[in-house]
Amino acid sequence: MNAQSLSLILGATPSGGGLLTTLQNALGLIISFFLAFFFVFWISLIIWTFRDIRSRSQDLATQVIATLLVAVFNVGGLLIYLILRPRQTLAEIYERQLEEESLLAEMTERQTCTNCHARVESDFQICPSCGQKLKRPCPKCERLLELRWSFCPYCATNLMGMPMQGMPSVPGVSGVPGVPSMPGVAGMPANQPPGVPMSGPLGGNRF
Repeated sequence: MNAQSLSLILGATPSGGGLLTTLQNALGLIISFFLAFFFVFWISLIIWTFRDIRSRSQDLATQVIATLLVAVFNVGGLLIYLILRPRQTLAEIYERQLEEESLLAEMTERQTCTNCHARVESDFQICPSCGQKLKRPCPKCERLLELRWSFCPYCATNLMGMPMQGMPSVPGVSGVPGVPSMPGVAGMPANQPPGVPMSGPLGGNRF
């Protein structure tokens, strides 16, 4: 009985050592896997941080500090970087600038009335809202011209001495095209030269 028990114990000892060795090997493999995964994950965080900060800032010092922050503190450094990093990327800032420039160019090209600031077209002669005169046609080529122009750029016509078409006339003022001259006052000739006394008796009582 004692011999059989001793043989069983001796036979069981090698099998117990093999199981422990197997457990140790498996545990070593698991630890190696986690270490490899942690190393790859750490390198991936560093690379992602470097790419992300390059897309958000052109400052070399900022790029180095952000990358070192994640390289030293790992996930904690990544959380700090996500809190402090710029909100917009350089591409987003560039797109926003393009949109602002496009909107500004559209507002600049859009013509408005100088009087009521209503929107008008380039071929309008007057403002449809307030009647403000915007342009005038050339008397020769009939192209629309700006009111401040002295010469027509299309046919080289001098506009200085020409009347402005479509402008309202002032009644009772002579010398303006399309306006009749003032009639003579009753009892005074219309062509009476200045400085010549009127002929004929004056009405009213004399003292």
